[in-house]
Amino acid sequence: MAYTTINKGSSYFNTVLYTGNGATQSITGVGFQPDFCWLKQRNNPNAYTHQLYDVVRGVTNYILTSSTAAEVADANGLTAFGVDGFSIGSGVGINDNGINQASWNWLANGAGVSNTAGTLTSTVSANQTAGFSIVTYTATSGVSSIGHGLGVAPSMIILKTRNQSGNWITGLSVNGWDKYLIIDGISANTTDRRMFSPTAGTDPTSTLFWSDQAAIGSAGTMVAYCFADIKGYSKFGSYTGNGSADGTFIYTGFKPAFIIVKATSATGYWLMKDNKRANSFNPSSGNLYPNVGDSEDTNSIGNVDLLSNGFKLRGTYPAMNGSGQTNIYMAFAENPFVTSGGIPVTAR
Repeated sequence: MAYTTINKGSSYFNTVLYTGNGATQSITGVGFQPDFCWLKQRNNPNAYTHQLYDVVRGVTNYILTSSTAAEVADANGLTAFGVDGFSIGSGVGINDNGINQASWNWLANGAGVSNTAGTLTSTVSANQTAGFSIVTYTATSGVSSIGHGLGVAPSMIILKTRNQSGNWITGLSVNGWDKYLIIDGISANTTDRRMFSPTAGTDPTSTLFWSDQAAIGSAGTMVAYCFADIKGYSKFGSYTGNGSADGTFIYTGFKPAFIIVKATSATGYWLMKDNKRANSFNPSSGNLYPNVGDSEDTNSIGNVDLLSNGFKLRGTYPAMNGSGQTNIYMAFAENPFVTSGGIPVTAR
């Protein structure tokens, strides 16, 4: 059996950098028509926060990762998904003149189809090969099940209310579905199984996830981003920090192109790294934080080595590498450790 079914991570996830022009422009070089775009300014002193767009919620509609605010419609935001990227208007935060920008882009499966597997009907854009789906639904009060379309049990689910204020509720299988984190904050794990496994036997399955809307807020429109581990391409795991610049090595089975880490046993920022903003050599610098709008920094306490089969912590940042501290991570591949043809890849 082949090590992986995905030989080139950038066919399903890709980071593209660009410079704002204050007008309109088309961003190309993604390599596919993205269905989910995460955009962030890198060097604006106004520190505009991260904006998320997807094809199911529709163009011009964004949600901010560092805020509990409802979805915003901006005619000058992301205006189209193109065959090799996306088009943007003059919206602040994504196209300010002369400002360096980053975009992280995922491939799902187009505008989505109706899914009636759960007690609620959802609209699902699912890429089972890449283990990623975008799910929208209208929640009702009480416990509901929702079809996610992955075909395997998800490893990570991110939930957000669209039509009203609400946290970014984030669960991972390695963390236990009775716990959750919030992207718009710095808190450690909160134990409350109502978010993803409201009753016994309701951990997410290959077709469904469950949620008790009473725990999230009043009934309303929701979006869920669901991810599954795909060998050689994506990994959602945990590790223990050691507080040292000779830090923990985390095996992923591929050369990472993108990682996000978050402490679960202590408070701390979410930390985002990728292989495009960083140095072309190790250690990788370039720190961004989904829970705040801060500009990119190159503080060495957030350094990591991006290796052929995982990443190694090279900084002492407590949010990433506190001694004895448990952290979760999500990671996507540049290349698998071994291709489907048995060819190994090299480190940076």
